[in-house]
Amino acid sequence: MNKKWLVVTGIVLGAALTLSACGGNSNSASGKPTVKVGSKNFTESLILGEVYSLALENAGYKVERKLNLGGTLVAHEALKNGDIDLYPEYTGTGLINVLELPPKSDAQEVYDEVAQGYKDKFNLIWLEPTDANDSQGLVTTKAVAEKYNLYKISDLPKLAPELRLAAVPEFEEREDGLLGLNKFYGQSDFKSIKLYDYGVKYRTILAGEADVTVGFTTDGDLTNKDLVLLEDDKHFWPPYYVAPVLRGELNEQDPEIAKVLNEVSAKIDSETVQGLNAEVDIDKKEYADVAKEFLEKEGLLK
Repeated sequence: MNKKWLVVTGIVLGAALTLSACGGNSNSASGKPTVKVGSKNFTESLILGEVYSLALENAGYKVERKLNLGGTLVAHEALKNGDIDLYPEYTGTGLINVLELPPKSDAQEVYDEVAQGYKDKFNLIWLEPTDANDSQGLVTTKAVAEKYNLYKISDLPKLAPELRLAAVPEFEEREDGLLGLNKFYGQSDFKSIKLYDYGVKYRTILAGEADVTVGFTTDGDLTNKDLVLLEDDKHFWPPYYVAPVLRGELNEQDPEIAKVLNEVSAKIDSETVQGLNAEVDIDKKEYADVAKEFLEKEGLLK
């Protein structure tokens, strides 16, 4: 949300002070602003949202959690509107879905372009990225892969009429989803396409209710040897490195927030994230407990 500067004179002063007390980032007893942390509605985003929340609380900030908001568009609008102050986002998603720019394969180029674009268009700040690349992918079962000799995405256009796709929210309409995939690899006319929540997509194909689903390369479920991640053999998807995105106004108000979050991000890589996801999705631990244990293990909690 853009800060609205009020010209205050006379009677308007009282109203302005009231508005100031009700909105924005009120200071806690420590003098530090309250930080509203958001996340998307899947395991990895929830874990990372909680990780960043705990780190800020550990540094003396009061945190208002607004996790599990929804998909990219919901989270991005919440950040622009000031309903949240930060949330973890992916460089490839920012490039293609938010800025609507063409894909690139170089990770640094993608980050630089996204960081500049967000700053110029929205006054949103991309903090330092983690080393966790959660690229998208398509996943099938070992049985389906062997039956159809399906190991590469380039094989899908000719096999799709025999296969059922378990899609996830937004995938059909996104340029880095089925829409763009069909343009890049050729049309895949699946036998059927049904929408499933993120949490049940792998169970759906393992149960034989669908044949292919949408995956992310850091998904904990991919440690299951009965699942096969199809090779993106023509390199459709760009890098998807995750980083906190912060409102510019808050970054200017308190630059220490970025320092706290950057210190945490430096400890996060793809293997770490896949392990954290597995603890929640496979071992059925609570995401808040997993986040806390990670920070404790890394020595980031007092």
